[in-house]
Amino acid sequence: MTINEAQDEIIEEFEVFDEWLDKYEYLIELSRELPAIDEKHRTEEYLIKGCQSRVWIDARLDSEGKILFSADSDAIITKGIIALLIRVMNRRTPDEIIDADLYFIDRIGLKENLSPTRANGLLSMIKQMKLYALAYKSKTL
Repeated sequence: MTINEAQDEIIEEFEVFDEWLDKYEYLIELSRELPAIDEKHRTEEYLIKGCQSRVWIDARLDSEGKILFSADSDAIITKGIIALLIRVMNRRTPDEIIDADLYFIDRIGLKENLSPTRANGLLSMIKQMKLYALAYKSKTL
């Protein structure tokens, strides 16, 4: 599945909900499905700056040159949001992540239905994931 196919799947899932309250409930459900991040990565080093809640993201490069993300948050909605980002960007090459146009965020109305501080946190999470991709790309050049 490509990044765009993953995004289209998410858009379809969110289209069944008419109310944002239902979409928030779905984000909470997604947060429960996110595998726990290794406790050693719940440190300041992995903490995302610019988020209202605490969010930790780790990434590693596998033997096939794809990035594997893990993350956690102390806020359940934020954890659901990071679960969506991981679903789209996990197991992708650095170039795929760097070049990704994450259109699903606008299409499901996520950004416009978040508080300004949560919206900033969303941008910070995306930025960190793309920075990991840049770092791994530079190591493979």
